[in-house]
Amino acid sequence: MANSIGLDVASDGLMHRYVRVDGQRIHCSVLGDGKPVLLIPGWPQTWYAWRHIMVALAENGFQVVAVDPVGAGYSDKPDSGYDTGSAARALHQVMIRLGHQRYCVAGHDVGMWVGYALASDYPEAVERIALTEAVIPGLAPAPQIFVPPSDNIFLWHFMFNQVLDLPEFLTSGREKEYLSFMFDKWSHRRDRVAADVYAGAYGTPGGIRAGFAYYRAIPETIRQNRERASRPLSMPVLAIGAEFATADAPIETLRPHATDLRGNIVRDCGHFVMEECPQEFNAQVVPFFLEGLSK
Repeated sequence: MANSIGLDVASDGLMHRYVRVDGQRIHCSVLGDGKPVLLIPGWPQTWYAWRHIMVALAENGFQVVAVDPVGAGYSDKPDSGYDTGSAARALHQVMIRLGHQRYCVAGHDVGMWVGYALASDYPEAVERIALTEAVIPGLAPAPQIFVPPSDNIFLWHFMFNQVLDLPEFLTSGREKEYLSFMFDKWSHRRDRVAADVYAGAYGTPGGIRAGFAYYRAIPETIRQNRERASRPLSMPVLAIGAEFATADAPIETLRPHATDLRGNIVRDCGHFVMEECPQEFNAQVVPFFLEGLSK
């Protein structure tokens, strides 16, 4: 796995760690030394989505912890624990057990949901946070049902993934085809997205079910977020959208819920921003985290 992102484990120090939290095994890929940064991927990806960002942050003096959240990648896939409060608690415990009482966070897609919950629930631990390419259930308006097909391309899965049993029945043995549809439609630079890696991960036993579980937990996540909305995030927050995906939606979603918010849109880019436009993404994220080192 290390060599597939252009790293040599012996010389560059990439390590795969497994941390047990409440009896569940959670996988982390760790690189570098210095101030810790937790990277949370979204659905349907794994830690591997952060491979380019990991290198840039490590080269700038950070220790990067790219995690497979519960249910993703090499992590265990339990029956419960997919609301963002539970997912955030598990990741906070991972960082504590790795020796990090305070850390920075970046989250993409569902990782943005979890990252927001982590920053809201553990403000004493999260120093600053970068969130990209999602809206947050309970903070943003609910997706509209009656919209033109062109607008629905980023919305339809919210309803489908929440249905019990039917999604597993329809996608069993066809995980690659199902997920490839998302990668084809949501990306702008399709050649840069490691779709086969993610299809393989979600095609393992329990993988696709665990991915759906984050969507089935949305009602509980909404309930939690309505409580979190009463306490805006106090740490510096960076919100990033992509021109051909959520655009300014991350910024507008977070505007009422962060006291120190800045944001930007990555041009000529689709939803999978860390893979499609890593240099442009790094140009925003790395200086944002470096600010924290000087204070």
